Amino acid sequence: MTVLVVSGTGTEIGKTVVTAAVAAAARGRRVAVLKPAQTGLAPGEPGDAAEVARLAGAHVTPVELARFPEPLAPATAARRAGLDPVRPYEVAEAAQKLATEHDLVLVEGAGGLLVRFDDEGATLADAARLLAAPVLVVAPAGLGTLNATALTAEALRTRGLECRGVVVGSLPDRPDLASRCNIEDLPVAAGAPLLGAVPADAGALPAADFAARAAGWLAPELGGTWRVPSL
Repeated sequence: MTVLVVSGTGTEIGKTVVTAAVAAAARGRRVAVLKPAQTGLAPGEPGDAAEVARLAGAHVTPVELARFPEPLAPATAARRAGLDPVRPYEVAEAAQKLATEHDLVLVEGAGGLLVRFDDEGATLADAARLLAAPVLVVAPAGLGTLNATALTAEALRTRGLECRGVVVGSLPDRPDLASRCNIEDLPVAAGAPLLGAVPADAGALPAADFAARAAGWLAPELGGTWRVPSL
């Protein structure tokens, strides 16, 4: 696994924290984190790639291709800022270059899989196809996640892309009934294995604690020790 694309079923569901956990679990390897389009931040503010590196450790190289100031979809944010959008071939070229210098490249999308990069309708899925890279889907735990996960997995299949698995991006300390049932049902919805569950508020941990605990949140396929719990 040289390049892994990290997408999600929506926004604000824990993609960055899951990406950081995967990077932290790969300690001992050279890891690069590529953020194709960062939106909603001014120049100089730390973005998602920098946050992954902060949480995961010094073995991570953060790379950001484009930044747009308004917290909108990349295509909309680029258009409103009068800036060139990021293109899938640029993402693929950057990831391939990083792969020659690193053992693992994590490409973290913005929002969901089919959020537009440009006004022609290009998406993260197009970049994944150019890279022939598998996609890890990050999903919330609670009510409504099964439909969104199934739609994302179906979009991957129709494009000939591999869904590597699903990781719950923010599992509450005391999961409600829907969250407990979804732990069992998410792999069915995705047609792919459940590969981990990151605790809610994990991103607020001190970086050293986060890095030390990350492997316990991820399945062996992602370098961890996690097993599907009985909730």
